[in-house]
Amino acid sequence: MIFITQLIYIKEGQEEVFQQFENIAIPSIPKYNGQLLIRIRPNESSIIEHTIEKPYEIHLVEFATENDFTNFMNDESRKQFLYLKEKSIKSAVLVKGTKL
Repeated sequence: MIFITQLIYIKEGQEEVFQQFENIAIPSIPKYNGQLLIRIRPNESSIIEHTIEKPYEIHLVEFATENDFTNFMNDESRKQFLYLKEKSIKSAVLVKGTKL
C-alpha cells in the first residue's frame, strides 16, 4: 500500500472551479485500486499549531501500489480537465508514505 497526503492551496475565488476538478478526479480513484480515506477542509479552530499557511483542503488517499498511483495520475479523463486544476490551485504539497 502507498498513502498519498496532499495539502491543497487554492486561488482566491476559485473554489467552484476546484470543486469541478474534484468531481472528476475523485470518482476515478477506485479505477486504479485507490480509495479516498479522508478529505478535510480545516478551519482555524481545528488547527492546534502551525508554521505554514492553512491549506484549503487535505486529502489522504490509499493506492494498492505505486504503479496504481502513477496510472491514476496519467488517467486520460483526468488529464482532459487538468486546466481546471491549474486554474484553481495556487500550490499543493504531496507527501508519499507507507503504513508503519
